[in-house]
Amino acid sequence: MFHRPMFHAKGSFLAIVLGCAMLLCSGALQAGPVNINTADAATLARELNGVGLKRAQAIVDYRQKHGPFKSADELSLVKGIGPAAVAKNRELIRIEGGKSAGKAPAEPTPSLSE
Repeated sequence: MFHRPMFHAKGSFLAIVLGCAMLLCSGALQAGPVNINTADAATLARELNGVGLKRAQAIVDYRQKHGPFKSADELSLVKGIGPAAVAKNRELIRIEGGKSAGKAPAEPTPSLSE
């Protein structure tokens, strides 16, 4: 009598490998942190959830007109970006730097007594 195995070891191994690969790659599909003071419209649209290219360009235009953002909440001042969009993306939003944000600290001048 011929006995069939309940599962195929080779097929099961392949399914496990593919499943692990999908889990590892799923992290790469999630949005990442983005500096709203330096990112271009394409980057903002790609990295912020629920922000398309039109809204992302509005962010860039606002920033160019009014200067760098001082907080994530200031994004809600941009037409088309509301408090809900800011809340949804709060963990992704960075505000470091910016074109006119803080200059590097000046070097201390040596004292004459040294």
